Amino acid sequence: MRFDSRMLSGIGALAAVVEAGSFARAGEAMGLTQPAVSRAVARLEERVGIRIFNRTARAISLTDEGRRFYETVAPLLAGIEEAAVSAGNSKTLVRGRLRVNVDGTFGHYVLAPRLGEFLDRHPALSVEISVRDSMGDLVAEGVDVAVRFGEPEPSSLRARLLLETRVLTCAAPAYVARHGAPARPEQLGQDHQCLLIRNPATGRPFEWEFQCGKEVVPLAASGRLMVTDTGSLLGACLGGTGVAQLLEIYAKDLIAQNRLIHLLPDWTDETFPLYAFHHRSNLVSAKVQAFLDFVRALAS
Repeated sequence: MRFDSRMLSGIGALAAVVEAGSFARAGEAMGLTQPAVSRAVARLEERVGIRIFNRTARAISLTDEGRRFYETVAPLLAGIEEAAVSAGNSKTLVRGRLRVNVDGTFGHYVLAPRLGEFLDRHPALSVEISVRDSMGDLVAEGVDVAVRFGEPEPSSLRARLLLETRVLTCAAPAYVARHGAPARPEQLGQDHQCLLIRNPATGRPFEWEFQCGKEVVPLAASGRLMVTDTGSLLGACLGGTGVAQLLEIYAKDLIAQNRLIHLLPDWTDETFPLYAFHHRSNLVSAKVQAFLDFVRALAS
């Protein structure tokens, strides 16, 4: 199979359709008509010998073969673009549109308030943040990178550890004024209302654990309030409803502002990982790499 300009234009059309979600919007982005984009993709399908898209009157989606093909060529296409920019002696390699998938709490409390710094640093870049409860299908949705807390599950994506943040036990000053501060983890199970968050995998509350050096104390935390998201957990804790275990990346500013009190400060050796997920390739685009470096710095 000979690689030529028509195949390259077909791959460009494929990437545009995945990113835009339709042939019409891809045509607008490329300055082409919808039939022209459709023909370019059809020629590519003929050359490669696979059906890339499932097409219906209402929607399009990648076939399994099309998904594998796109996962392979998308990073290479980004590399070609960056090589062209670099060869032109441009100082701005971080450019174009970056689509990021995050969970709501990380997006609202950590990423969005600091994104201005990132955009100021890279004036040729635009960012689209997609807030979702689950990661979804990055390839089908044209997402460049996802950022998620917790250990990664097996998938076709590449997972990269960005940082590990401590788990802090916190309560509002009003709560501590009413109930006092525990001296040991065990006291939380006896004299305090613990704010629980449901584990979606099990339907049960996440377990509590306290670690000081090599000593680990598990706690059967109990309380009258259980929530399903970290935003509600933060709100209830700030409102003085009870004691919560919060990630330091969410709680540190609230503690510095005296809106929360850090309880049991000697028992904070437990950590929770933050991972980035992107297409499986040794070639990571400059815009994705710049974003990952930025996220790593957020915990400092």
